[in-house]
Amino acid sequence: MTLHDTAPTPLPLRAPVTLTMAAALNAAIQDAMRDDPTVVLFGEDVGPLGGVFRVTDGLYAEFGESRVSDSPLAESGIVGTAIGMAMYGLRPVVEMQFDAFSYPAFEQIVSHVAKMRNRTRGRIQLPLVIRIPYAGDIGGVEHHSDSSEAYWTATPGLTVVSPSNPADAYSMLREAITSDDPVIFLEPKSRYWAKAELSLPVRTAAMNTAVVLREGTDVTLIAYGPTVKTAVATAELAVAEGLSIEVVDLRSLSPFDDETVGASVRKTSRAAVLHEAAQFGGYGAEVAARLTERNFFHLAAPILRITGFDIPYPSPKLEEYFLPTPDRILAALGTWEWN
Repeated sequence: MTLHDTAPTPLPLRAPVTLTMAAALNAAIQDAMRDDPTVVLFGEDVGPLGGVFRVTDGLYAEFGESRVSDSPLAESGIVGTAIGMAMYGLRPVVEMQFDAFSYPAFEQIVSHVAKMRNRTRGRIQLPLVIRIPYAGDIGGVEHHSDSSEAYWTATPGLTVVSPSNPADAYSMLREAITSDDPVIFLEPKSRYWAKAELSLPVRTAAMNTAVVLREGTDVTLIAYGPTVKTAVATAELAVAEGLSIEVVDLRSLSPFDDETVGASVRKTSRAAVLHEAAQFGGYGAEVAARLTERNFFHLAAPILRITGFDIPYPSPKLEEYFLPTPDRILAALGTWEWN
C-alpha cells in the first residue's frame, strides 16, 4: 500500500470568519496538510518565519520540520528537489518568494516539470504546486514586482492559475494541491490583504474556469489576479457615463476557458484585456488573438489590450503611472467608434 491508497477524510465546515487572501492561502495549505500526509511545504523562509508575506505562518509549529522546511537560497534546487519528491509519491508545495526570484528555476520548470508526463508517456506524474507571489502595486523595487505569467503560459504542460480574492485563493489552492499535474500558482501580492468572510473549507468554481463577476451589455473587461479589482472599479465608474461593462475574471490562464469568455464577448461584441505586464508579447496578445479567431463575426471593434508599458518595472515613485487605472481604461475604451 502507498500513501495515496487511503482516501483523505473531508474536513468539517467551520463557522464564518473574516480572512485576508494571505490567511486564506495559509488555511488552504494547512487543511491540505491535515487532510493528506503526503503534502509537504518548503522554500526560502517558509518555516519558523512564516514566509515574507506570512502566508505560511504557524505551519512549521504544527507540522514540524519533516513537512515544513526552509531551503537554501537556490530556486533551481528548490524545484529540482520538488521534482524528485513528486516522482516518489509526495505532493510538494514550494514557494518562490518573489516573482523574479523564480527565474533561476526556469530551466527546471520548462525542461522537466512541464515535460515529465509527456516524456514518460504518462507513467510519471508530478503533483507539484509552485507558488509565485507576483505583480506590483506594493511599492516594491526591481525584482519584486514582475508579472511573469506569459513565460509560464507559453510552456505546454503547465497549468497556470491566479486567484483574485480570498475565497478563490483557498478553493483554487486546495484544488491545485490535489492535482496530479504541476500547477504554477500565481498569487497577486497587492491582493494579499483583501478581506472576505468565509466558511472553510469553501469551494468556488473549478480551478480551470473563468467567472463573470459583473454583468454588462456594452463591453467585456477581461482581467485576472491583481487587475480584477481595477476592472470592477472601472465598471462602477462607467455607470455614470452610461456604459455597461461586463467583468470576467479569468482565474485560469492556461488552460483558457473559451466557453465562458467567448460567450461574454459574443454578448457585448466588444472586449478589452487588462494586465500589469508589458504589452508587447504579453499574455493579453494571446487572449485577443484567440477570441478574435473564434468570435470575429460577433465583434464590433478590435479587442484592446490595456497593460503596463514596454519598460522594466519602474521604481515605486513611478508605479502609479505604470499600472492600468480606471481612468486609463475608460480613455482607451473611448478610442472606439461607438454607434
